[in-house]
Amino acid sequence: MDPRLRQKPSWLKVKMPGSPRYAKIKERARELSLSTVCEEARCPNIGECWGGGTATFMVMGDTCTRGCRFCAVKTMKRPPPLDPSEPLNVATAIHEMGLDYVVVTSVDRDDVEDGGAEHFATCITEIRRLNPKTRVEVLIPDFAGNVGHLLKVIAAQPDVLAHNIETVERLTHPVRDRKAGYKTSLDVLAHTKQIDPSRMTKSSIMVGLGETAEEVEKTMRELRAVDCDFLTIGQYLQPSKKHIDIEEFVHPDQFAAWEAIGLEMGFKYVASGALVRSSYKAGEYFIRDYLERSQTA
Repeated sequence: MDPRLRQKPSWLKVKMPGSPRYAKIKERARELSLSTVCEEARCPNIGECWGGGTATFMVMGDTCTRGCRFCAVKTMKRPPPLDPSEPLNVATAIHEMGLDYVVVTSVDRDDVEDGGAEHFATCITEIRRLNPKTRVEVLIPDFAGNVGHLLKVIAAQPDVLAHNIETVERLTHPVRDRKAGYKTSLDVLAHTKQIDPSRMTKSSIMVGLGETAEEVEKTMRELRAVDCDFLTIGQYLQPSKKHIDIEEFVHPDQFAAWEAIGLEMGFKYVASGALVRSSYKAGEYFIRDYLERSQTA
């Protein structure tokens, strides 16, 4: 790593988590054997989001079958089998926490016949059964590009279907696992709109990996070309020395510029900032309100 990047700039410094609500969510998640992407991905916003009552649940275990070089999640070719009680446990936790907008994401499970699509669908069904007023966003894997598997999730009717393109096309490999693909990710979003044009879609881009501003804007245009509705852009932070290096701490002015450009392109919402992540409390509040306004209209 460049010695100049060892000291984080002021805009990347956050308070350590420690509120009573943070402690309660962490304790209850352990009791129900639930994983949260907030912890597994070492999200810098965990204190803010958990303290404000927002959490992102990670289903299908805490071990991934892929080894993306930016990701802190554990990897293994054959993780333990899926837990059939997990959908109900997630729905129960959401009910106890009184959440009105939740995000459910997962590891990649290439070892499971449908990539875990049916498990996702069951999670959505159980959440709706116990929490009929709760908005549900799912952040899904690519299901190896299988449209039939994707259809299972869409049929369960999440309010928002998210799939992250992660980085610009030139950096897809080595940043992402070889099983992932730039075009495959665009196709997931495109197929979702083709199957159900009313379904809201969302994606996310990490920056600071050596991409140019022009490459980020090209990726944004290609996401809009498949009618992606919502976009988040955030700074990559290296989880450990084993992970891919940071090439740059992007300045807040550049994030602000991308937000303005994205809105001009036609995204309904753009969250762009150093600490922004694909599941981000402020963005969830906006999307929830947008969905409610649209339903009323």
